[in-house]
Amino acid sequence: MFELLEGLKAAFWLVVTLDPELWDISMRSLQVTLTALVIASAIAMPLGTYLAVQRFRYRRFIIAMINALMGLPPVVVGLVVYILLSRSGPFGVFNLLFTPTAMIIAQVVIITPLIASIAHQSMRELWAEYHDLLISLNTTKAQRIFTLIRDGRRNLLTAALAGFGRAIGEVGAIMIVGGNIDNVTRVLTTAIALETGKGDFALALGLGFVLIGLAVLVNLAIHSLSRTEQEGRW
Repeated sequence: MFELLEGLKAAFWLVVTLDPELWDISMRSLQVTLTALVIASAIAMPLGTYLAVQRFRYRRFIIAMINALMGLPPVVVGLVVYILLSRSGPFGVFNLLFTPTAMIIAQVVIITPLIASIAHQSMRELWAEYHDLLISLNTTKAQRIFTLIRDGRRNLLTAALAGFGRAIGEVGAIMIVGGNIDNVTRVLTTAIALETGKGDFALALGLGFVLIGLAVLVNLAIHSLSRTEQEGRW
């Protein structure tokens, strides 16, 4: 209980004193996570919608693979990305290892199946309602996908927020490909792991509370911008 109180106190002072290191780490966490979220959403949402609309031979297999990849261990993703980006790997020439770009790549791999699976489930239900209408209007596949994405944007927002929640709390893959380098690749999760290893539990808890606060603020901001509460669709 004492350590929890000390953690709250540490978090409070880190925020109110505008600790430069905390803000640097927090902004880097948001930059990496939000960039990965945008890239993953751009891939996963059209893919999930396409799988809901289109029928083809290996569709069920692809859906099963996406659902299976939702549980892909992050440390395995980190290891694979590390090998691919290392100097002996096929992409070593780009010197991306131990950079924020490598961290973004790892997070994209981790959250894309999650967003795609949730998007597919949501769009499949919406497609069941829109199927007859869109078919009768003789719409193209692109028009059907665009319509579902536009009208199902709140469901897709839920999928994106699920991806954000998993990405911002990721530590295993980030530690492997980022290296937890001070002022370069250190983010909130890796900083928490470092301080815990050093035995500074109060600071680790403080950083943890800041991480939770950031996640809550981003979720509230996205809901506010999407106007879900004003339209009675919260």
